[in-house]
Parts: sequence; C-alpha cells; structure tokens
Amino acid sequence: MKFDRKNLSNTQLIEFYKKLLWPRLVEEKMLILLRQGRIGKWFSGIGQEAIAVGSALAMNADEYILPMHRNLGVFTTREIPLQRLMAQWQGKASGFTKGRDRSFHFGTQEYKIIGMISHLGPQMALADGIALADVLSKRQRATLVFTGEGATSEGDFHEALNIAAVWKLPVIFLIENNGYGLSTPISEQYNCKYLVDKAVGYGMEGRRIDGNNLLEVYHTVSEIAANMRERPRPVLLECMTFRMRGHEEASGTKYVPQQLFDTWRAKDPIQNFEAWLLREGVLRPDWLPEMRAEFTAQIEADIEKAFSEPDIIPNIETELADMYKPHSAPVTPANFTTFSRRYIDAITDGLRQSMRKYENLVIMGQDIAEYGGAFKITQGFVEEFGRGRVRNTPICESGVVGAAMGLAINGYKAVMEMQFADFVTEGFNQIVNNLAKTYYRWEQPVDVVVRMPAGAGTGAGPFHSQSNEAWFTKTPGLKVVYPAFPADAKGLLMAAIDNPNPVIYFEHKYLYRSISGEVPDGDYYVEIGKANTIQKGTDASIITYGLGVHWAMEYAAKHADKSIEIIDLRSLQPWDKEAVEASAKKTGRVLVLHEDTLTNGFGSEIAAHIGEQCFKYLDAPVMRCASLDTAIPMSKALEEQFLAKARLEETMERLLKY
Repeated sequence: MKFDRKNLSNTQLIEFYKKLLWPRLVEEKMLILLRQGRIGKWFSGIGQEAIAVGSALAMNADEYILPMHRNLGVFTTREIPLQRLMAQWQGKASGFTKGRDRSFHFGTQEYKIIGMISHLGPQMALADGIALADVLSKRQRATLVFTGEGATSEGDFHEALNIAAVWKLPVIFLIENNGYGLSTPISEQYNCKYLVDKAVGYGMEGRRIDGNNLLEVYHTVSEIAANMRERPRPVLLECMTFRMRGHEEASGTKYVPQQLFDTWRAKDPIQNFEAWLLREGVLRPDWLPEMRAEFTAQIEADIEKAFSEPDIIPNIETELADMYKPHSAPVTPANFTTFSRRYIDAITDGLRQSMRKYENLVIMGQDIAEYGGAFKITQGFVEEFGRGRVRNTPICESGVVGAAMGLAINGYKAVMEMQFADFVTEGFNQIVNNLAKTYYRWEQPVDVVVRMPAGAGTGAGPFHSQSNEAWFTKTPGLKVVYPAFPADAKGLLMAAIDNPNPVIYFEHKYLYRSISGEVPDGDYYVEIGKANTIQKGTDASIITYGLGVHWAMEYAAKHADKSIEIIDLRSLQPWDKEAVEASAKKTGRVLVLHEDTLTNGFGSEIAAHIGEQCFKYLDAPVMRCASLDTAIPMSKALEEQFLAKARLEETMERLLKY
C-alpha cells in the first residue's frame, strides 16, 4: 500500500493516525462487551475505518455527512464524545434519540451528521435536498453521503443520483464496496465490473479508489469537495474495502472464503498506515503503547460513565407529546376582504401567498414549472418566483420526497406535489418512515407538505381516483388534512406550510372547478385539528370530510324535514374528537360518511371512538357509509355504483328508523 502525504505535516499525519486508531479501539471494546452480554448488538466497521475517517477529515465542519451504520469513524472524527455515543447505543436518555432508536440511526445538527434509517438508500435523496439548500442559498459547500454496494440495487440510489445530476448538486455519493450485503456476495448483487461505471449513465463523474488507504481517501475527497464547492455537480466515488466481521456479530462469517480474509487482512488500514508512519519517522515505536494505553483508559472511563447513567423511565405523556413538534399557527387578521374563488384557485392563492411570505419555501413536482402542473395550479409561478424555487422534477417520487426532507433539514420549507395521490406509493417509505418519524427520533423538524390530488368522480379509473388517506392517518408523526371548501383549501394549505411537521394535504380533484366560495385575501389560516359544523341539527349527525361533505349537504337539502347536523372534520390527523363527541351526544344517531372504501377506512376509527366514548348517549348503532371494497372502476355507471353516495339515502333511512 503506497501513501502519498502531499502537503501534510508530521503533526497532521499523527493526528490522522489517532483519528484512525480511536474507532478501532472503540470497536474492539464493543466486541468484548458483546461477548460479556453487556450490549445486545453491534455492526462492525473493523477494516473499513479509512473510508469513514479519511472522508470526514476531508469535509469542512459546516458540511453535512450522511453515514451508515459501519461508519463509526465519521462520528468520532467529528468529535462526538464517546460517552454520548455509548448512551445512544445503550438507549439512555442522554443519547441522541432518548432510547427511541438504535445505534447510528440518529442525526445531529450540532455535528452536521444525518444518520440513516434501516431501509437502504433513502439517505441519498436527503443529501440532494441538503445540497440544493446550499445551492439556493449560494453557500459554497459540498455534501457527503455514504451507501453500500448492496443499496446500489435500490431504486433510491438511481433516483438520488439522477436528481443530483439533473440539478447539478454538489453531492459526493460514496459507495463503500465491502464485498457482501449480509451474506450475498457482490457477484450476486450486480453484473457490471465496477459500480463506479454506473456514473456515466447519469452523466456524472466517477472515481474508484483504495478504500483502505487513509491518505488516498482523504486526498480524493478533499479534491472532489474543493472542486464541487466552486463548480457544483455530483460525483460518484467507489471505495474498495472488505467487511472483516459479519453483517452484525450474530450473523458470523462462515459464508466468507478464508482466502478473502487472508487477502484483506494484509490490507488492514491501520496496520499499513502505522507501518508507513514508522518507516517515515513520523511515529516512534515507543509512542504506540503509550497512545493505545491512553486511548484504552479513556474508552473504559467513557463507557462506564454511560453505563452508570440511569435507565429511562417510560412516560406515556412524554412519548405522545414528542411525536410532533409543538406549534401554534399564526392568527388570521380580524379584518380581511374576501373574493369569490374556485376550490382550485384557493389552492393557488395559498401557495402563492406562502411563497411570498417564506423566501425559503421551495415547491417541487412533475411539470409544475412553465407548464403549471397537471391541473395548472402553479401556472405563472416560475415567472414570479424563478426556477430555483419552482422546480420541475424527474419522475421519481421517492427521490423528490427525500429531497424535500433534505431541504427541511438544511433550513428550508418544501411543498412536494404528487401529480396524483395514487402515485404516492412510489414515495411511501420516505413519507411513513423518514418524514413521519424524524422529529420523534432526534427532534429534527421536517417542514414538508405533500400535496395529494385525490378522489373519484371523473372516470379516471383505478390508478388516478383513489381516496388513500387511511394509509397515512395511522402513521404517527404525520398530520393529514382534507378541505372541502375553497376557504378551507387555502387556510389549511397555509397552515400546513407554516407548520414544522410533515403534513399530507389532500385536495379533491372533482372539487377543483366544480365549487366556488368566498376566500379571504392575504394570509389566511385554518387551525389543523379543528372541525367545522356545517349545519346544526337534532335528529342525526353526519361526520364526514372532503367530497363527503357535499354529499351530506345534498342529502340534508333534499330531506329538509329532517334535522341533520353535519360535521366537516377538515383534519384527519389530528381530528377533532371534542366536536364529534358533542354532536354524537346531542343527536344520539351518527353516520360516518367518506369516499374511501369501507373496510379499514378512516371512518372505522371515528365509529370506534364514538362507540367507546358516547355509547350511553346513542339511540342507534354508529353506522358507516363508504365506497365499495373494490378498486375504483372507470365507467361512469360503475364508478357511481362504487361511491358511497350511492348508499347514502338507504343508510340514513336505516339510521333514522332504528
């Protein structure tokens, strides 16, 4: 192994050696603790330290690094105290996630590190968003994100690299090629000779280096980062190394041929660097035992301090309170003028007003720039706000949701438009596992709104007409809103954009141009979580939202002899339990109406809650009226039969006669 010091002084080389040695000694201690049964799991990076340490040394302190779970050297090189790392690994309160997540699954703004989640690949799109924020702010920074060779088979890898290449984002995508994905060798993971060869397919530069050579990693990453700070663009960097331990210690290494261990043991990054430093006279042999003894004593002390910290005492109130970042929406001015607006125009107004109010707000989606979006909601936005803030995206929902999250991490707000709510499945993991859980895990607000054009009524068939709100209402950490009127469409959208938590904003396509109403001009906010009583009544209550509100109003108008109370939930997560309970107690008869399918629709949750909390006030069972438990058909006759409206009259008759 050849080392090129270039312009590094002896003092720097010694410091580099210490940075390399420290995580190795920590890991050796962790393996002892594992054998002693004092810890339960460990993902070893022994033999791969040069990549984590060398790249972290090359990045500026104010630049983000997104490592994986074998990159202890990133965390230690950024000088996170070992006691706090150990507290994190042991689930102590002083850890970064307060016992809520494992090992390196955390982020920290203090050290500019954004940890991974267990799903391989999503962190790469986050790096895109982080880098985009730097570009928009004219900060000359690079972003470094790690992935393994196994994750290069994930769609997230393709999407993140493609976005970065198209948008010319200063991201170093570092592939840590260590030979195995759990027990699967690289020969069964990809068919190209080198992964770096994929770079040309994305129109980007690619490099391949010896990942066990500390100085080669350091100089390469330093050169790439310095260059991309001046000329933003992504680079794919493949670092060749080997995993000397199992995927995690319990998996063992019997599936690995001994010859590979023998070959790579001779390439150990610490032994080779140490031997070279001794030959160069940078290190003296008598320093080594002293250095190791000093480090070992410090490691022992820090670890025992973490072990001695008290265990977390569970508290239900704390857990529930920490799922969302507390927030109070701005108050709408008392005096405002109103204008008649269609539902679709109110959404446009809310977006435009928010773009004017928040200079750090970026909206992204397919065809939303000059074309104005599939429904023309953002028409004219490019002319007013520029292409930097109104961004056409490639067709890659997961990557764009991840980029939106990266923007939020790096000081921006983001609105991401799903062209149709049906397409959200392509970005589902980023929403329910990344957006939703981040604040709970490490107190990082995720200021992202996902717009969801949803619903039937236009004969668009199974893949453009779904009401899929129930996929998200059961996911803690997400807020979900569904306006039924133009004023609420604007007010809830502006409230969602103002909110620091991720919000899924459903907007009904059928309502876009079919209804109008008075909409306040200027800033206007509707509190998330507050229902609206559309009309009061005493005979029965209809609890509904979205298009269901209009069905309920049509029914009530047609049956003027009945006193029907209509509650428009407006927000589904959180939802207004007090308003629903009050209505149920008053009328004694409740129908829960929604457009989604019956089984496991959100109405089930409302019905169950009323049954538990209001049973003694009821004169009839809580009834549900929903769409058929089938996919949504295309033909008008079949669609009308499918929709809940077709059964509203009959269901209400049963309820009132009970």
